[in-house]
Order: sequence, then structure tokens, then C-alpha cells
Amino acid sequence: MRGPLGPVIGRYPSSDGNAGMGGGNKDIIKHNRKCRDVVFLVMFIGFWVAMIVNSSFGFNLGNPLRLNFGLDYKGNVCGDRHADLRELELRYWLNPNQVYQSGLKDSKFHLSNARSICLMDCPIPSEDSLNWVCDYPDGDIRLKVDDWIDRNYDYFADLTPELRNTSLQLLGPCYPVIFPSVNVYWTCQLIARASNVSMRHWQQMGGVNIIENIAIDKAIHRSINSRSAVLKRYVADVGKAWPVLLVCGGLVPLFLSVIWLLMIRHFVAGMPWITVILFNILIISVTMFYYVKAGWIGNDAISPIIGEHDPYYHVSAREVSHLHLAAVVMTTVMIIAFLSSIAIVRRILMATSVLKVAAKVIGEVQALIIFPVIPYVMLAVFFMFWISAALHLFSSGTVLQNDCSANCCAYDLKSKRVSCDQCCGYRLHYTSHVAAAILFHLFGGYWATQFFIACSSTVIAGSVASYYWARGETSPEIPFLPVFSSMKRLIRYSLGSIALGSLIVSFVESIRFILEALRRRLKLAKPMPGSWLGKMVFHSSQGCLRCISWTIKSVNRNAYIMIAITGKGFFKASEIATELIISNILRIGKVNVLGDVILFLGKLCVSLTSALFAFLMLDTHRYKSAHNKISSPLFPVLVCWILGYIVATLFFGVVEMSIDTIILSFCQDSDEHQGTAQYAPPLLMETLNDQNEMQRLTQ
Repeated sequence: MRGPLGPVIGRYPSSDGNAGMGGGNKDIIKHNRKCRDVVFLVMFIGFWVAMIVNSSFGFNLGNPLRLNFGLDYKGNVCGDRHADLRELELRYWLNPNQVYQSGLKDSKFHLSNARSICLMDCPIPSEDSLNWVCDYPDGDIRLKVDDWIDRNYDYFADLTPELRNTSLQLLGPCYPVIFPSVNVYWTCQLIARASNVSMRHWQQMGGVNIIENIAIDKAIHRSINSRSAVLKRYVADVGKAWPVLLVCGGLVPLFLSVIWLLMIRHFVAGMPWITVILFNILIISVTMFYYVKAGWIGNDAISPIIGEHDPYYHVSAREVSHLHLAAVVMTTVMIIAFLSSIAIVRRILMATSVLKVAAKVIGEVQALIIFPVIPYVMLAVFFMFWISAALHLFSSGTVLQNDCSANCCAYDLKSKRVSCDQCCGYRLHYTSHVAAAILFHLFGGYWATQFFIACSSTVIAGSVASYYWARGETSPEIPFLPVFSSMKRLIRYSLGSIALGSLIVSFVESIRFILEALRRRLKLAKPMPGSWLGKMVFHSSQGCLRCISWTIKSVNRNAYIMIAITGKGFFKASEIATELIISNILRIGKVNVLGDVILFLGKLCVSLTSALFAFLMLDTHRYKSAHNKISSPLFPVLVCWILGYIVATLFFGVVEMSIDTIILSFCQDSDEHQGTAQYAPPLLMETLNDQNEMQRLTQ
């Protein structure tokens, strides 16, 4: 049973015997608290220790260069300065016949075993002679790497007759440039269109037969477009675009969120209308940018080819297909959002009335506007660490040499002979431990984010509750700087309860994510059930998972309020909050829901603006060419969108938690005083208790 909160919130009898009616209160929300859910606080501390250990594993073994650049035949990462390959970022396969063999349908020879080296640019055939690309200088070839680069990787003229003969057998150390190539995501994509001039010179010199077949093109294209390669490039894009994340994922949403709070404080009547209109403009703008980058509007579509190239040569890439899909999804969301906006227009006045109460609170407890900067700074530091660790974890596989039985013989300049031993290529091998470390890191990032947001919400709830139970007046009964008093209570008594609440949300979301991943795998293996019953069960299960997730988040938010007010443990606070809401659902439901809708649209406005600015920054020359080119704006924009939403959640939580705390306090106040709230601010009484207002709200 839920008991009265009179002794909980500090309505102690005054010296004249009157309880809780103003001057006799000694303090607000002050009673015999004690630490709650300590076990989960210890668990959270242990989790942080594990996060640090897990991240150190990534920092020690990871190399973010592996996400973008390939491995040469020695197992070195192209572009790695420690292997003297700092400027040599492009992977090039020397032997076209090996590439052709790897492209055959049932071939056991894999492209990773074909001999590849790192170059500064992709070779092209000569128009009047035969160009060569030679192996790294070593042994008797006494050239510095810089001189080798200056000579366009060609020292064929300096070879002995023996080495020239092995080169004509496609055994090295020099190989002919027969096929043109272009830089596709830092890999030289061979074009299966041999140069007639180069082929004629090669044949005149007595070179072995070189096969001209589309399999050469497809073999490399298949490697570049593999799912793992695309995922690595997406992760690398996030690392390259760190200035964009800093500006569009951090500073822009911070500025916009503060502006929104100030406008709520001083211009509350017009903010719901401004929010709805701005949201529709922004979602249309972001959708149009997806159309542009997908190539459906204009001529600024992303291209997988880096640098200058033949304009008639086009390369398909998964990144382009993903942008097409994103554009379709955004179009659907845009249409639904526009229709939903029309549907809520008539209800906006209802949202305005409840936002006025929050604006009143912000005006009285002005520290609430500044407070979210504290969790914002903490989250900013955490995300910088987390993203850096994620880049290293995703690249922390082990470089292993393949175990192949294929013919990969080549001339070894150091041993001065044709070697068929240890000539297999290298691959980046991810063990199950690496996969587990990545999943743990993702879960840890979500849990930590939920924890910081929950702490912020609880502090705000405690501050607003102090305001409510002082009759909406800035009186001596409110502790000096109520925000910091609320922070003190949180840190001293309730961190364990917050850790438990955020863990439950993270756990449920993780289960949902795993089930969704399994569903997609099963869908690829076996199509969706054809019967109407199977489809109904399938879609119903998806809807149930989403409803469970939404319900738990809603219950948690109200539990944080009761934790701030009562100091109870998480489950007891959840029970109290749920009983209050159920007993007053008809009274507060419509007002609360519409207020949440406007706040949700406001968060989307901030995050959409962040995404829009990210598109604009990524459209500059820095990110469209050379070393810093990103494969697609999809992931950096998505990360900016998410970061913008998280920042907006911190700041909009001031309004959101103010409304929820005031309403829950009102419900408790009404229950304790036979339906007539004694401590409610006048503005709230006008909003919820006036008979004419209630009739209008329920229409």
C-alpha cells in the first residue's frame, strides 16, 4: 500500500502545531534517508573497471589504419609509418593472373593470397611503351623508398637478365602494368580492359600469357564491397569526421538546447507552434540531403572513386545502396511526421498550458537552465574516450598469414631466389574474444549514457519537488541552491537505484537488439512466413518488444522522480509512481502525453539540425578527396544525430522532468487532501483543476 508522503517530503509540525502550512517547515524533501540498492552501485563500479580494462585491450592491440587500408604481402598495413609506408596508402595487386584466378567461381585461390604492395597512386598503362611496377627495393636493389617512389616504382631497367626473365614469367620482382586501375576506397581497382599498346610490348618481350577477363574486375570489386569491408569503412568514417562530431554532435546541440530552454522560459505560448513547424522544415531538409547524396537530385552523389579518373568509368558500392535505402526510410518518416503534425495541431493549446507550468518552475529555479551543463561535460568526456576505444576495438584483430596451398611463388630479393614457401597472404583475424569485447563496449556505452541521463533527471526532479512543496514560492523553506542540494542527496543515497534503473533499460534494449539481429539472420536464411497467421505473429512480436521497451522507459522516468522525492529504492519508487499514475490516469494522461510529444519533437529539431550541419560540413573539400575522404556521410551524420538527441535529452529533461514531477506531486497532494491539492502552484491549479479547462482538454 502507498502511504502518505507528508513525513517524507518534510512537512513537519511547526512550533505552533500546524503541520506543513508554510512557516513551520524546517526543510523540504528531508527525512531519514539511507543508501539504496548498494549492490547495483558496486556492480556499476565494477562495470567501469571492466570498461577500462576492455578499452585498454583495444588501445594495445588495435590500429585504426586497418579499418581503411589493406595489408600488403608482408602483412603490413598500408599507410603505417612504423613499416615505412606512411605515404603509401593504396593497395595494389601486382600479378593480374593471380587476381583472375581468385575471381573464378569455384577457385580455391583467394584474393588475399595474391601478391600485393602499397603505393602512393594507382598505376596506369603507358600510351607508347610498357610501364612496370616493381616490388619494394631490397637485397641487391639498392634504392631508398623515396627514390623508388620518384621512379614510379620502376627499376626494371636495372635488373639483371635473370631477374628480367623471372619478371617476364610474372614471378617478379617487377610486374607489367597492363590494366588501368583507379583508386576505389584506397584499393587499386583493376579495370578488365587491357591496354593494346602495353599488351603488344609485353608479348614482344616474350612475357607469359596474361588473361583478360571480367573476373579480374569482379574479384577486387567483391573484396571492396564485402560486408566486413563496408562496416570497417563506416567505423573509420566516424574517426575521420571527429571535427564534425565535435561541432555538430556537441557544440551545435548544446547551443540550440540552451536557446530552446530560454525561449520556453520567455516565449512559452509560441514554442509548440515553432517546434512543430521547424520540425517539418528540418525533416524535409535532411531528407533532401539524402536524396542529393544518393544521386536522385543534382550531381553531387557520393563516389567510391578517390581522385581524378575517367568520367565514363563507374563503380558501384554498397554505400550508395545504403544511402538509397536511407532516403526511402527518411521519405516514409517525413510523410508520417507531416501527417502526425497535422493531427496534433488542434491539441497544441493543451500542450502550451502544461509547458507554462514548466516555464514557471524554470523561472523560479533558474539554476535548472545551467545544471545540464554538468552531465553534458561528463558525457562529452566519456564519449571522446568511448569513441576512441571503439575505433581501436574494431581494428584489434590479429594479423595472421593464410594457410594456402595455392601457387603464389615470387622472387624474393632478400634470399635471391624464387620462393614458394611462406608466400601466402595475410588477413585480419577477429577472434570470439574481440567480438565479445566489442559487444561489451557497445552495451557499456549505452548503460553509461542511460546512467548519466538518469542522474540528471533525478537531480532535476528533486529540485522541482522542492519548488512544488513550497507552494510554488521562492521561500526560505527551499534549501539554498536546490539543484545542488538535490545533487548531494543523489550522490549520497540514490546512485545504486539509478544504476539499477539504467541497467534494466540497457538490458531490455540489448535483448531487443539481439532478437532483431537474429530475426534478420533468419529472414536471410528463410523468407518471412507466407501465411497471414505467420505474418501476424511476426509483426505482433515486433510491436510487443517496442511496447515493452517504451513502458520500461516510462516507468523508469517516473521511478526517478519518486526516488528524488522519497529516497526509496528503485522498485519501491516504481510501485509508488505507477499507483499514482494509474489512479489519476484520466486526470493527467492527455496533458502529459501531449507535453511529451512537443518535447520529443523539440529533441528531434535539435538532432535534425545537428544532422543538417553535419551534412554541410561533410560536403566540404576536406572530406571529399584524398586522405580524409569519407566513404559515405551516412554514419557520421547518424552519430551526430544520436549525439544531438542525447544532448537535447539532457537539456529538455529540465522541462520534461519538471512537468512529470509537478504532475506526480499534484496527484499525491490531491490524494492526501481528499482531491484538493494544498501545495500546488496557482498556475498548475488553473491548468488541471479548473472545470472549464478540464472540459476543454477532454474534448
